[in-house]
Amino acid sequence: MKKNRGKIIIILATFLLALYFLYPTYQSYTLNKKLNLLHGTDSVNYVQDNDKEIRTIRAKRIKLGLDLQGGMRVVLEVNVLKMFEEMAKNKDDQFNAMMADIAKEAATSEEPLTDIFQRTFEEKGIRLSRYYGNLRETDDEIMKRLRDESDKAVDRAMEIVRNRVDQYGVSEPTIQKQGGRRIIVELPGVSNENEVRQLLQGTALLEFKLVKDPDIIYKTLAAIDKYLASAGFVDTTSEKSDTTKADTAKAPKNALTALNQADTTSQQSVLPEEQKTPEQVKKEHPFLYLVRPNQQGSGDAYVSENDRVAVDRILARPDVQKLIPADMAFYWSAKPSFTSGGVKYYDLLGLKKTPELTGGVIVNAQATIDPNFNQPIVTMEMSSEGAREWARITGANVNKRIAIVLDNAVFSSPVVRDKITGGRSQIEGMANIEEARLLEIILKAGALPAPVDIIEQRSVGPSLGEDSIQAGMNSFTIALILVVGFMLIYYRTGGAIANLALLLNVLFIFAILAAFQGTLTLPGIAGIVLTIGMAVDANVLIYERIREEMTTGKTLRAVIDAGYSKAFSAIFDSNITTFFSGVVLFQFGTGPVQGFALTLMMGVSANLFTAIVVTRVIFDVMTERGAASINFG
Repeated sequence: MKKNRGKIIIILATFLLALYFLYPTYQSYTLNKKLNLLHGTDSVNYVQDNDKEIRTIRAKRIKLGLDLQGGMRVVLEVNVLKMFEEMAKNKDDQFNAMMADIAKEAATSEEPLTDIFQRTFEEKGIRLSRYYGNLRETDDEIMKRLRDESDKAVDRAMEIVRNRVDQYGVSEPTIQKQGGRRIIVELPGVSNENEVRQLLQGTALLEFKLVKDPDIIYKTLAAIDKYLASAGFVDTTSEKSDTTKADTAKAPKNALTALNQADTTSQQSVLPEEQKTPEQVKKEHPFLYLVRPNQQGSGDAYVSENDRVAVDRILARPDVQKLIPADMAFYWSAKPSFTSGGVKYYDLLGLKKTPELTGGVIVNAQATIDPNFNQPIVTMEMSSEGAREWARITGANVNKRIAIVLDNAVFSSPVVRDKITGGRSQIEGMANIEEARLLEIILKAGALPAPVDIIEQRSVGPSLGEDSIQAGMNSFTIALILVVGFMLIYYRTGGAIANLALLLNVLFIFAILAAFQGTLTLPGIAGIVLTIGMAVDANVLIYERIREEMTTGKTLRAVIDAGYSKAFSAIFDSNITTFFSGVVLFQFGTGPVQGFALTLMMGVSANLFTAIVVTRVIFDVMTERGAASINFG
């Protein structure tokens, strides 16, 4: 025992660590069982009350691939050539012809696009400074900058895609870079192809829009509310807790007071009586029950996260659209403005439809900390033309609000205190510096759009995923039963110890998968099944060596030592070559091949530990405790 104490401690520590990493998966399993038993509002309330815990558990559990739970897999390719076209200046017919030739060659060539781009200009005898940079720059300097922009374009595109996918609400998406220009996006549980294409293919759009006058916004809200009430509209999809309803019963009073103060043309107060029930208020004021104007008179309104869908549905109605001024549209804030009673509230702002300025004028963005207020901000630097326009816009709208809109979500809407010259401005409201840095990348991508093309798209239905899970689990169970049964029957006691090592091997594979946030796929299950056979293969080599040594009349300890030492080289060689084969498959394979290679490599690594170290420690402990013989079949 003493000489194996260190090994025993390592084995126990590894076992406990594996249980630690697998515990969130067990929690997720029990959580799903509980959610399946709940229905309707009980299920919704449970998810809302335990939102943080559920997100934490699901982030740490073993994730299932698309082939096991259904969804979509999309391969995007960043159109670097299109980006180069948009960066060029003084474009003419000759430039357009060269771009067409480059695009044609790049479609059939494995050569990097930037190399084809540079070679085409050299063959034509045209300096890059004619269309890029300035005359003092050499072709090498310009190409260095273009290559740098090309590399950054993919990273920026990934950030745009990740931001949009997060806003789309996909659980456990996988977004990874492939090669130099491609991005693989896997969206579990998503089946609407049109929405996904629209979500992924658009470039980030940054706009600066004027906030409409509060009087106009309030009158519009009042007109919508009055129209819906006269039409007998009642929204039945908005579900609230009792406490939310109690708060909302008072909210229309305050909201309507603000509206009445703004609506000077109305001689009759629409203020509901205090004694009215929430149901009566909701019937008489179906829109203002959901949308509550800010009492400060800023023109903003706030809406519960539970009511956003209902408000969007109302605002999208053709008859309601006629009540909104032609030059105005409503936009949501990018994140909640405050939280009350565990419910998040978003701002609803009325903005001028036509932007005063777009993100095309942004030439640089930088995340930093505001020294005055110690808050994260993003400073933006505009081109000379943009700076002139920004000075004109801010000068003409002093004491008015200008909203900074990214992908139709309002990040901030500051009041213009004075004319802004120099083309520098800033965005506030980020929670931390990491969020500011992400916005910095997105703004840069908006300033330098790099279009993406969908070159591959695959969908997997949830029913197929369930069938795959069942087939995979059946193959895993059958393989495990056959191998365990064979080892017990053929090698008796030795087989039982080998089976214990096998179970530890499988446990370690899943633990490693969970620890590194890997994704289990159907090919991955195939890799585990293969590992099961390889795991006992090492013990078979050892036991056959031991059985040979037992015929020489050596002691039990001696034959075990000889069996392990003589079989080690063969075991190590076979496992290490298999591991390197897995490395090659993972490096150069894609999708299913990588899933198979990943579990194969993890299985081989765990196998060397369980088949050689764990079983050897067990045999050593047995011989130290006086075992005269061990049945190896």
